[in-house]
Amino acid sequence: MTDRAIIDWPAWTDSPPGRYVLDWEQRQLDRVVSDVFGYHALQLGLPQLDALRENRMPCRGLVLDAASGASSPYMYPRALRRGGAGDIGVVGNPGDALSGNVTPSDLDLHAPAGRSAVWCDLLDLPFEAQSVDLIVMPHTLEFTSDPHRLLREAERVLMPEGQLIILGFNSLSLWGVRQSIGKMTGRPFVPAAVDLIAFTRLKDWIKLLGFDLERGRFGCYCPPLASEQWLARYGFMEAAGDRWWPIFGATYMIKAIKRVRGMRLVGPLKVKKPVLAAGLASAATPNTRNHTE
Repeated sequence: MTDRAIIDWPAWTDSPPGRYVLDWEQRQLDRVVSDVFGYHALQLGLPQLDALRENRMPCRGLVLDAASGASSPYMYPRALRRGGAGDIGVVGNPGDALSGNVTPSDLDLHAPAGRSAVWCDLLDLPFEAQSVDLIVMPHTLEFTSDPHRLLREAERVLMPEGQLIILGFNSLSLWGVRQSIGKMTGRPFVPAAVDLIAFTRLKDWIKLLGFDLERGRFGCYCPPLASEQWLARYGFMEAAGDRWWPIFGATYMIKAIKRVRGMRLVGPLKVKKPVLAAGLASAATPNTRNHTE
């Protein structure tokens, strides 16, 4: 595995650690997005994960750039009919989109059922401000050149009270340690174009943008092993990790809500009349009938 961009996801997701991570993330997303309601939902990047399959919004989109689209399992080279029936020729290789040999227009993207596909630059989303109810970013921040700008774009297009779900690798874990050592030796363990983003660091970023963190969850507590057999042997660490060392999971999921704090119109001020102090009265009034001089 080489330290390249998101194009390396297909090979990694077919490996035992890749299937292990994606299975956990798919279960978490299926549970979380099922109770998010609205009209528009977007998944940014990582087409190997079907983040919106349990969501019931009428308009769901898969947003891809050239790198993530070229590695999509829903991507097929555009076919050209050369002659007789069944004579179909293939133009280019989907993997060549990164090198410029094939452009997005040369490729056909068949998104999952009920979803539409959008080609764009993820740092410049072609959506109106405050028009989306839900955005899911599975490992998207780890492959962009400017994570802050991508978060600002997500904040811009989200409606007030819209929800943002972020998944990423946890740098404060055994997987994060192996990734750091692997990048120095030229053999990274997980595909990532930039350094892994710590959970605590990401919380500070989203709070600065006005998001309230609703929930966070860690998972995948097995050591960073490449063998499916050894991962299965350490399966007992899932329950133990949730109880004893939850912040050291290999992956995390954050769910945040966009808050818009505006002015509160209270109307014209009403001036209250001062309350007069009560007059003093004698503690005991003499009884004139029984009073003798």
